[in-house]
Amino acid sequence: MPISESLKINEIFYSVQGESTRIGLPTVFIRTTGCPMRCVYCDTAYAFHDGKNYTFEQIFDEIKQYGTKFVTVTGGEPLAQKSCFNFLSELSDLNYEVSLETGGAVSIKNIDPRIKIILDIKTPGSGEVENNDWNNLSLIKSNDEIKIVIKDEKDYEWAKKIIKNKNLVGKGAILLSPVHGEINPELLASWILRDNLPVRLQLQLHKIIWGNKKGV
Repeated sequence: MPISESLKINEIFYSVQGESTRIGLPTVFIRTTGCPMRCVYCDTAYAFHDGKNYTFEQIFDEIKQYGTKFVTVTGGEPLAQKSCFNFLSELSDLNYEVSLETGGAVSIKNIDPRIKIILDIKTPGSGEVENNDWNNLSLIKSNDEIKIVIKDEKDYEWAKKIIKNKNLVGKGAILLSPVHGEINPELLASWILRDNLPVRLQLQLHKIIWGNKKGV
């Protein structure tokens, strides 16, 4: 394996999927190191710098022990490492059902079409709205997902406009997720119901079960 075929990894762990339409499924998570954004509510800041280099083969050897076909590559921002694009393809070649969680600042243009993309759209409340690569929305497949994290009512109203103005309905599942511990999920649910908004309310199942900690 060429030395360039490696990734800097913060952690690899086995848990139930806490988000997306695959919620609840036993999944191996591969968390990469590094992220170009600094969202104010980030719950994985420990992945900004900490980690060590793994060859692709070392990662494959690590994850095969868990016996699940579901793998999520997350971060940080996985696409900040150029080798991640090849890594995603090789994971798919091994017959894993791979999902990628990306923050939306890096182009998804060259991602293997077999990968299920979970694309964030950053709201004003995140502090990173200016870093959204809006071109990504034209590259979303029907089985991909668009995730918008809501910090407050202003974020919700902004998200409503984006969903309408960018014609997001039908592009993929739209997930609205409240910032854990900052906004009452019941309140977000009431806004969605009031407006009959065609989205899926998403709570972070892993935090409901284990709280806000690493490795879950």
